[in-house]
Amino acid sequence: MLTIFTDWLWSYVLIAALLIVGVRFTVGSRAVQLRFFRRAFAVFSDRGGRGSDRGISSFQALSVSVAGRVGGGNIAGVAVAITLGGPGALFWMWLIALLGMATSLFECALAQLYKRRHGDETFRGGPAYVMHYGLGWRVLPVVYSVLLLLTVGFGFNAVQSYVVTTSIKSAFGVPTWLSGAAMTAVMAIILFGGIRRLARVSEIVVPVMVVAYLILALAVLVLNVSEIPRALGLIFSSALGLEQAVGGGIAAAITQGARRGLFSNEAGLGTVPNVAAAADVPHPLSQGLVQSLSVFIDTIVLCTATALIILMSPVYGSGGDQIQGVVLTQMAVAEHLGAWGEPLVSLALVLFATTTIAYNSFLGENSIAYFERLGSRAVLVFRLVVLTMIAWASVQDLGTVFGFADLTMALLALTNLLALWALYPVAMSLLKHYETQLEKGEPPRFSRDQLPRETLDPESWPHRLGG
Repeated sequence: MLTIFTDWLWSYVLIAALLIVGVRFTVGSRAVQLRFFRRAFAVFSDRGGRGSDRGISSFQALSVSVAGRVGGGNIAGVAVAITLGGPGALFWMWLIALLGMATSLFECALAQLYKRRHGDETFRGGPAYVMHYGLGWRVLPVVYSVLLLLTVGFGFNAVQSYVVTTSIKSAFGVPTWLSGAAMTAVMAIILFGGIRRLARVSEIVVPVMVVAYLILALAVLVLNVSEIPRALGLIFSSALGLEQAVGGGIAAAITQGARRGLFSNEAGLGTVPNVAAAADVPHPLSQGLVQSLSVFIDTIVLCTATALIILMSPVYGSGGDQIQGVVLTQMAVAEHLGAWGEPLVSLALVLFATTTIAYNSFLGENSIAYFERLGSRAVLVFRLVVLTMIAWASVQDLGTVFGFADLTMALLALTNLLALWALYPVAMSLLKHYETQLEKGEPPRFSRDQLPRETLDPESWPHRLGG
């Protein structure tokens, strides 16, 4: 019954909501995610976006979000999408991602706008804060925070643990319980370090692991350059229902593309804004632009690379539909690069998943922080439960782990998209203010009197023009 309800949510409700919201923000902003694509890189060189003792930098926030997005979704999630939805699932992942870049841009900008000072070293923010301070809602922020805790703190971390331990078993023959225990121990060290430790680790590890995986993918593409047109043709023909390859036709391609795309890039889910709010930047939209890049990197670049590796491999179409998740990707790489390819993917996945679990856990702690009365003991309990989930998921099956995550993820996204829809006018005002300053040749800066809101935190946006 639960599976039927989850499938109904994804097939008829969530996909429509993602497309409608994505189209509204894309059209209303005149495709700002594409118009200002190059501008997003300029934020890194802006002195005001380099972080301070008040918060992390734009690049650190991007690194943390990429660390969270890049992981099992790029390596295992793509394989699952192709297995269950056919090659056409990637086309729908692309579409969701291109629209999702706009959705992610504005959800992160709004999180910046309504963020709150948290202690002396960082900020807290995200959809719960946006709903509370931006819309005056009281019930849905609580619902969202609980769903965030269940989805990323427990569901997503369980998926990452399952994917990594399964990968290690396939590549090295290590029992899943043993690698699960090792991962639990490593994560215990990272989880008790906080957002600043995660940011410092991510800004070093994430660029290295992304570039390394891209080099691996490029090596495969160069070795099979003549097969690329065929693989791309298979993606488009399958997406339009012109070819019934592995998977369940066009309906399955759309559903799986949307599910695995949202799991991978999280655009519209409301998770990344929790990290975006922690950055100390001169304008809310600056961080929104930066965070839209992580959607592009995740889906358009990395997921596409993984999909082409699979589709150009002899493994696909010759029993590949019987291989689950990350093992399909590993076997495909091994076919292209030799026996050493499989353990190489496994090692990359360990790095991806480690930073992703840490990122997910920070999001869970952020949802607890919304309930200020719970205190530090609740965070401690949460961390212990997360570690337990990591160990538990390492010995579970694919259906159990992904099923729970899919349901809570759908409910989480719908709650966030509702708030985004309601705050569309505020989002457009932020964009107009940002563009006006650019047209004047001024570096975009935000002050509370430029977009007056009584509920803005004076400690987060303390400066006013003229005083």
